[in-house]
Amino acid sequence: MDWLDEIKWDAQGLVPVIAQEASSGDVLMFAWMDREALRETAALGRAVYFSRSRARLWFKGEESGHVQQVHEIRMDCDNDVLLLKVTQHGHDPSIACHTGRHSCFFHLYKDGAWHAVEPVLKDPSAIYT
Repeated sequence: MDWLDEIKWDAQGLVPVIAQEASSGDVLMFAWMDREALRETAALGRAVYFSRSRARLWFKGEESGHVQQVHEIRMDCDNDVLLLKVTQHGHDPSIACHTGRHSCFFHLYKDGAWHAVEPVLKDPSAIYT
């Protein structure tokens, strides 16, 4: 059996993926992969996702330079979610989010409202042209 056949792909042929920083354990982002994206990720050791809005492969960092080096690819117990253990490159401290923050999970629910609790490390207009 092909290793890709062991994954439970959704109706669109996608699987959800969580990127976690290998050194800190921080959850950096959530994205999607199709078979080609996962095959490329495994072959290159670099995160390649499937952009649903662009309907194409998205090599993380192709515009921003914030590339994810992949150390491990893990699958959950139901075979329907993947976890990438990565090193985020391109800025120090690392930026994974298109908002210029370290993590996409920067909103904290507290006292009945959402609060941005991580700083913008680089203005997104300076990242994307």
